[in-house]
Amino acid sequence: MPGTDTTTFNQPAITGERADLLEALDHHRTMLRRTARDLTDEQAGLRSTASELCVGGIIKHVTSVERVWVAFIQEGLPALGDVTDMTEDDWARRNDEFRMLPGETLAGVLDAYAEVARTTDEVVRGLADLDVSHPLPEAPWFEAGARWTARRTLLHIIGETAQHAGHADIIRESLDGALSMA
Repeated sequence: MPGTDTTTFNQPAITGERADLLEALDHHRTMLRRTARDLTDEQAGLRSTASELCVGGIIKHVTSVERVWVAFIQEGLPALGDVTDMTEDDWARRNDEFRMLPGETLAGVLDAYAEVARTTDEVVRGLADLDVSHPLPEAPWFEAGARWTARRTLLHIIGETAQHAGHADIIRESLDGALSMA
């Protein structure tokens, strides 16, 4: 059937905690994607509040966050890099995550988000254990010597997605009155 997503066919069913985590993440992803429904590329890049954020930029940022933290689950510390080594160009590229750049389309941003979501779901399904953990980098926002399990990292991804879905909902409502829950 046209438009049917077959990405989960032929995959073993998951239950319990993994199913709950993926269901929660999928719910918040859906709410975030809903903020972009029926927007033009131009609207997806508009700032409608005092913030620098736009709907397309938020989706780009959440895509990047999910990609990096899933890589952390798989690879550990090297996936995160060291913020103390970041150059001005690195920071500028990071800031570009929060806006639509010339030539970017909402469809392209949403496709990239869908691809990262598929990868995340596959990684979570294939993990031997949600208790696998890695040390966190030294940074003022992490407790010294802290480690995160795959479970804790997924909870972080869920929290980031939910928080930014709320931001996107406010931006969308400011653009044209549409609500993600409607």
